[in-house]
Amino acid sequence: ACGPTISTFNANAYDQATSLKVESLALMDEATEPYREHAKAVQTLRTELRKAHEFAKGRPNNAISAQQWKILISPDRQLLGGFLRNWKEDGTKSELFVEEKKEQVAAAFDTIIELESGKIKPDDVRGSS
Repeated sequence: ACGPTISTFNANAYDQATSLKVESLALMDEATEPYREHAKAVQTLRTELRKAHEFAKGRPNNAISAQQWKILISPDRQLLGGFLRNWKEDGTKSELFVEEKKEQVAAAFDTIIELESGKIKPDDVRGSS
């Protein structure tokens, strides 16, 4: 009954989240240009985001992190997934819109990153027995 209710820290998950944050925000900067010029990069990013979500879902006791990834990447939400969908539909986005959305997306990534970095390190678990 005293087992962990949340997964332990995973360096790969942390690295994945920080890297994808940087890549996502950089690609969002390109949304003032026509989507078609960046369609391949968007598809590549979406694939990497789905991989991160699947990795999070596959870890034991990691439902909270997996849910955060789902919210971030869902095309039906107003974070990164919705931004990418809207960029495709609209063709381009205004610089002001991009900057505002980048703040929201960065905050969502920070939530995922902070959640991971705040988890107990595997060495801490062994040391507390």
